[in-house]
Amino acid sequence: MGIDTENQEIENNIKKISLNLFKENKVDLIIGYKKGTLPLMAQPIIIDKEEDVDKLVWNNLCYVNLAKYLVPRIPKFVDAEKGNLRVGVVSKGCVGRALIHLASEKQLNLEEIKIIGFSCNGVINRQRIEQEIGQKEIREVFVKDDKIHVKGKDFELSFPYEEYLNELCKVCKVKSPPITAELSDVCVGECQEYSSISDDFNDVSDFELKTAEEKWEYVKNSLDICTRCYACREACPMCYCNLCFVDQNKPVWFGKTTDTSDIMVFHLIRAMHMAGRCVGCGACSSVCPVGIDLYLINRKLEEIVKRRYEFTSGLDPKILPPMMSYEMEESEEFMLEED
Repeated sequence: MGIDTENQEIENNIKKISLNLFKENKVDLIIGYKKGTLPLMAQPIIIDKEEDVDKLVWNNLCYVNLAKYLVPRIPKFVDAEKGNLRVGVVSKGCVGRALIHLASEKQLNLEEIKIIGFSCNGVINRQRIEQEIGQKEIREVFVKDDKIHVKGKDFELSFPYEEYLNELCKVCKVKSPPITAELSDVCVGECQEYSSISDDFNDVSDFELKTAEEKWEYVKNSLDICTRCYACREACPMCYCNLCFVDQNKPVWFGKTTDTSDIMVFHLIRAMHMAGRCVGCGACSSVCPVGIDLYLINRKLEEIVKRRYEFTSGLDPKILPPMMSYEMEESEEFMLEED
């Protein structure tokens, strides 16, 4: 079965499930994707009636993590008489992980949510394609015969689908939204129980072979073009603080310039805040206007958390991430006694 056929089946199932949810009065609204106004992206959409179900789509350009729209809860999802509205969320694996992880941090109530799950077949690395196309205007993008076809006024190119996926999609182990037995009624689509995730993290092995100086130079060169627009923060479902550390002015933790030192502090502190919380959706990299891929930093922290704590984010709403919990029996080999 080709990717285009898979996409059509996924889209049909999403529409069918969404229509049934409205007919059975199980949701007040649904958050999903619609066709974008630009060729290389799909857009989020919120629908609240049956006749709008046909606007829902699925394709390999649906990079936005829809869990972002539930934290903080916006007025659209609250009714003066009903209170919090019941929300259906079109969910690939990383969106489902985000919803479950946010529930573990007490940021949302899964009883108010229906997860419209499906098995994701990956998201296209739009930044890479844009870089290879250059200044030419892209007018159409579609997937057929396991290739990504890109058309413009005077050109037509194709790219191997598997090669031009987001890096995080290539190593993703959670294609369908996770669910636990006690929350089986939350999922109305294709979900899966995961007791644990087996991951060899081979994709970060080359980075591990570098010296400390080489690692620092790699990270510095990757981040040096950052403009501090904070698009990565705004796209991330785990960045929900009312006041971000970069916006504080009492105290001022670091400068707000685009000097290398300020850029590095922002990204590395934010990365530490994401340790044990990142769900691998890649939305941060997909929205970056200068094409920075934060994949390696996030994957390395995921590998450290997995090795030290045997923890994968977004699998069980009852389990807090390691940086938010502590047990007396935990190993403390990182603490060194002075001579």
